[in-house]
Amino acid sequence: PKMPGQDTAARAYSCCFSQGKKLSHALRISAYVFSTGLLMFTALVNSVSWFMQNITLGNFWQTAWLEFYDHMEGDEWTIFLIGAALVPALAFWGFNGILLVADITGKPTFITRYRIQLGKNDPVDTKKLWKAIYTVLGNQFFISFPMLVPMFYIMKWWDNTFSKELPTFQWFLVELSIFTVVEEILFYYSHRLVHHPVLYKHIHKKHHEWTAPIGVVSIYAHPIEHIISNTLPVMTGPMIMGSHIVSISAWFSIALVTTSISHCGYHLPLLPSPEFHDFHHLKFNQCYGVLGVLDFLHGTDKMFRQSKAFERHKVLLGLTPLSESIPDPPKKDE
Repeated sequence: PKMPGQDTAARAYSCCFSQGKKLSHALRISAYVFSTGLLMFTALVNSVSWFMQNITLGNFWQTAWLEFYDHMEGDEWTIFLIGAALVPALAFWGFNGILLVADITGKPTFITRYRIQLGKNDPVDTKKLWKAIYTVLGNQFFISFPMLVPMFYIMKWWDNTFSKELPTFQWFLVELSIFTVVEEILFYYSHRLVHHPVLYKHIHKKHHEWTAPIGVVSIYAHPIEHIISNTLPVMTGPMIMGSHIVSISAWFSIALVTTSISHCGYHLPLLPSPEFHDFHHLKFNQCYGVLGVLDFLHGTDKMFRQSKAFERHKVLLGLTPLSESIPDPPKKDE
């Protein structure tokens, strides 16, 4: 005869055994997926690095750099201004010029369909826009460009910035990773600093005049904020690393275009998601960083993670706007 409670113990044992098998199976699958993904990622990086180094960077770009260097007769100051100021400025205004056409005219409609905050800036207030453009130009000419002077001498001290040999593509990827981490740390904490009530009122409030931002207002800011939050976080990485001017030029251009995407107000196909920073402009006290890593660690993205914006915070691979496929819940009064 069965002892009292034997069936219960057997069921408990069976349940635990089943749960253990499920856990073990899940761990094996996770390990397989992780290891396979890691191998594929490593292979991809190595393949792209080999291609860029031996086919593109190793030939075309190296030759182009030497021809440019000789054309400039080794004038390092002029080379630095072109690489660190002119090229990034062209990238910024070229990208934002396209977006401004859509902001002002509402055309082409295939772009305006992807607006994040529906009904906002449709079309943009031109008076407010011109004020932003004047401020951005002032920040560029009277703050960003003069800050390149001390940077130039720091880079000269490293004695690598104007080398005739370009860095390898692999090393540029390493630098890019370090630049990104440095920017994330400096921008997150400086951004939270200017959100302090005392500083916000006198400094950061200017940037938040745009609760529904557009690309060009990415550097629409008080001069002090432009120095400590916009410019220094981007400049510091290359100064620490003693980077080549080509790396600096590429990084500055990438930083300006990506911050423009973050502010552009459109969630366009194949581009990085701007939902994170757009949510910051909408709610003010959420999503302070660039990558979102420090926001997660400090808990300053909790509201964002509970929102529809978080569900839409991904690269759009199709043509259907995420505002349509993942719409906001209807308002209570509707």
